[in-house]
Amino acid sequence: MQSWQEPRNRERIYHDPLHGAIVLNGRDPSEALLIHLIDTPAFQRLRRIRQLGPASLTFHGAETSRFTHSLGVVEVARRVFDRVSKDYPQLQPYRAVVLCAALLHDIGHGPFSHTCEEIFGSDHESWTKRIITESEPIRECLDRFDPDLLPQIHQVHRKQHPVPLVWQLVTSQLDCDRIDYLMRDSYFSGASYGILDLDRILLALRFDPVTQQMVVAQKGMAAIEHYLLVRYFMYAQVYNHSKNLAATWILSGAFRRAKQLLSQDELWADPNMTAWLSQDCNQITLEQYLAADDGVFFYHLQQWQHLPDPLLADLCRRFVDRDLLKAWDISQFDESTQKALLEEAHSKLEHLGFVPDYYAGICKTVSRGYTLYQKGINLLTDSGLQEISERSPLVRTLTHPWQRSWLLYPRQLNVSELMQSISA
Repeated sequence: MQSWQEPRNRERIYHDPLHGAIVLNGRDPSEALLIHLIDTPAFQRLRRIRQLGPASLTFHGAETSRFTHSLGVVEVARRVFDRVSKDYPQLQPYRAVVLCAALLHDIGHGPFSHTCEEIFGSDHESWTKRIITESEPIRECLDRFDPDLLPQIHQVHRKQHPVPLVWQLVTSQLDCDRIDYLMRDSYFSGASYGILDLDRILLALRFDPVTQQMVVAQKGMAAIEHYLLVRYFMYAQVYNHSKNLAATWILSGAFRRAKQLLSQDELWADPNMTAWLSQDCNQITLEQYLAADDGVFFYHLQQWQHLPDPLLADLCRRFVDRDLLKAWDISQFDESTQKALLEEAHSKLEHLGFVPDYYAGICKTVSRGYTLYQKGINLLTDSGLQEISERSPLVRTLTHPWQRSWLLYPRQLNVSELMQSISA
């Protein structure tokens, strides 16, 4: 490892509403590196990317950023790693890898976070790899610290690091990313059922020197059950909330219409927005991707609501003014009935002067508290390692998916008439 220049301020403090003071020590080489990475333009851009996309239109406090979340993830990762490596000193050489991979895990997110992926098909994991590889300030930081650091970070993000615990802390069923976003999203959305007992969870985590993976002490099973239950409720009640679906639908429709108008030379957009609308967003230049954030996209939506095209103008106005579509839970109906309801809704909307495809549709959501993703969560029992759902009836229940279907429609449509029409 080469010598590393300490930051001018030898201590960096971030006051976090969840974790308290996150203190980075500039005299510690790994933490000095974190300070330099945080100060790069690509990472500072995360201040302008909302953690929950347009969910603040549903939960007015949900305006925290990917920047804030990323700092939370590295703090949780540091707490876990430092405690475990104290008992297993052979892990110490991987400290920088774990902390950097945790800090940079979300740097590839585009505007409106996961909503961007739904609308534009962007792959934030691929962009994370590109940014930390191609962004000169980030690459310079990593290479100056250790030329072998970047390949190891890629191994973590691909879940291929030879020491499984190293990548499991960052991306697994029980990782520091999920722990922080559940706590943070619960706090800022006001969903009190999302409160986690962080200390009990972290104290339950162990390192198994035989398999070199992260495991859970048997006495900590209740804390992990609670974590998985919280995750289930957060997906069911926050992430998959019907108003979030309605906001995403309107936003998607606005950009779909914008693409059509741009292809006909009937739309103004700045060069970066033009690249997003006219090209595969996974193939645009690094500069064009990093130039896009929530503010840039929202500015265009504000401008487009004054265009002569009535469809785009109305869709943009609806998003800007939060005049969203209504949502009707039609999960109780079979697929054929749901299809009939949508067809009838389209027919009535056409008579009302709406463009049906843009103003009515069916959105489906799936909520599940636990899957065997990356071999699940393993308990350290007296008889060896055992996957948690084999020991916990509660976790077995959480493996079953809960699917819901929503019909989105404008308030001008009477859903009672829809039922009458398809029943006639």
